[in-house]
Amino acid sequence: MRLIPERRMSQLLSIKNLSVRFSTPKGIINAVNGADLTIQRNEILALVGESGSGKTVTAMSIPRILPNNALSPEGSIEFDGVELLNLPEPAMRKIRGDRISVIFQDSMNSLNPLHIIEEQIAENIKIHRSAGKKEIKARVIELLHTVGLPEAESRLGDYPHTFSGGQRQRVMIAMALANDPELLIADEPTTALDVTVQTQILELLKDIQSRNQMSILFITHDLGIVGRIADRIAVMKDGEIVETGKDILKNPKHFYTKHLVQSDYTNAPLDFDPSAPAIMTGENISVDFTQGFFKKNCISAVKDVAVVIRQGQTTGIVGESGSGKTTLAMALLRLEKSRGKVLFKGSVIDDPKAVRKLRRVMQPVFQDSYGALNPAMTVEEIVGEGLQLHYPEMPRDERHDTIVNTLRDVGLSEQILDRLPHEMSGGQRQRVALARVLALKPELIVLDEPTSSLDRFIQMQLIKLLRDIQKKYNIAYLFISHDMKVVRALSHYIFVMRDGRIVEHGTARQIFEDPKDSYTKTLIGATENVPAA
Repeated sequence: MRLIPERRMSQLLSIKNLSVRFSTPKGIINAVNGADLTIQRNEILALVGESGSGKTVTAMSIPRILPNNALSPEGSIEFDGVELLNLPEPAMRKIRGDRISVIFQDSMNSLNPLHIIEEQIAENIKIHRSAGKKEIKARVIELLHTVGLPEAESRLGDYPHTFSGGQRQRVMIAMALANDPELLIADEPTTALDVTVQTQILELLKDIQSRNQMSILFITHDLGIVGRIADRIAVMKDGEIVETGKDILKNPKHFYTKHLVQSDYTNAPLDFDPSAPAIMTGENISVDFTQGFFKKNCISAVKDVAVVIRQGQTTGIVGESGSGKTTLAMALLRLEKSRGKVLFKGSVIDDPKAVRKLRRVMQPVFQDSYGALNPAMTVEEIVGEGLQLHYPEMPRDERHDTIVNTLRDVGLSEQILDRLPHEMSGGQRQRVALARVLALKPELIVLDEPTSSLDRFIQMQLIKLLRDIQKKYNIAYLFISHDMKVVRALSHYIFVMRDGRIVEHGTARQIFEDPKDSYTKTLIGATENVPAA
């Protein structure tokens, strides 16, 4: 890494009375209302709050990369003595990506799928630096080594889809560090990562910040990781900064901060009933994928797995990204080709006609509710689509009543019936995705990371909702997650996966109170090492 000139300890960024509004078909929306914020040189400031509190809008106002429907921000954003809001765009371009850089939340959507990573990292260097090809390539390799990407030289020509989630996030960090910025804006950089990779990324950012003597604005909804990385914390609610300080987690003053700190899961493992009938059983399940133009390379994603899901209970599957969790679930639902035997209520389901008949009673809820919902359909159309397919004879009035009653089951009112997905919050979209499934009265629901992108308070609401629905309708859940806290709050029985195999399984109490496998201990330890808020 290049030597960074010593940067004096003083104020780097000052935001005063910032207000940001958006123009929408339904009128003007106030996203940020008179926010005040300061960041010192060589400081990590965590900006925390629930979804929709205005964190990201505030942060993206700094490099002036707000959406097109944002009205001109009002107030003041002063960076190293320069007022950014009044700066001409050519001058702003010299700062953006050079002195101020951004790490975005979704690395897969932020990286260009059509360009190799060398080109994407080099692009930012070329814009702001005069350097030859050899010098730029050497800098790209240096950056990839800095962020801990293994075999950096051999991966320069690889495309984003060939990397894991944690590796893509490291590439994003390398891009942001290309020109040694003075301020790094990290927008939820660890949200969708499993606990062990999350720990690695946090340690990496802390180490790089210390070596480069830069400032970081770290945006997150997860108070659990704030204590590990931040020098100071600012809390945001309804577009306003309501509290700032160093000891907020230990001594919150504002009622909203207290609410965030006290929000927590019920950690007691749920009691397991071994006499509950098995609704789905997988025996010797294996899934292989082929790679390459001639499909000669074979990768075993799931290897000889056996799993049982019982009626009215939650079976958790945990493991790091790439462990095979989702692939196994899709194989059980017969949405992925596999070897082995799958039984539903004791009957083997391998005939396509039999599988089609069971589609109504075994339903998936996917991680990305925004991507899973049709952006052109209203809530009523989304929830009613399955009813039209599986109950074509159902009268329109009855279908409408079923949709309304199902929305009430998931805590939503009929006032959102005509809304489109982008007009709802993340928590609302996830509830609509659940309502779409519940309307069909399924017996088994596969929940694939349904809480990973939600803030903790919304996670708590969804966990309580899932528990209440399970108790009311006696539904079986297959719950896939890398978040051990959420798994502990919802699961009766747990399977731990690593490299496509089950390395340990048992009741939630057994797994969390007396884990046997070292990998299980690592997963639990990584969660417990995150300080409780």
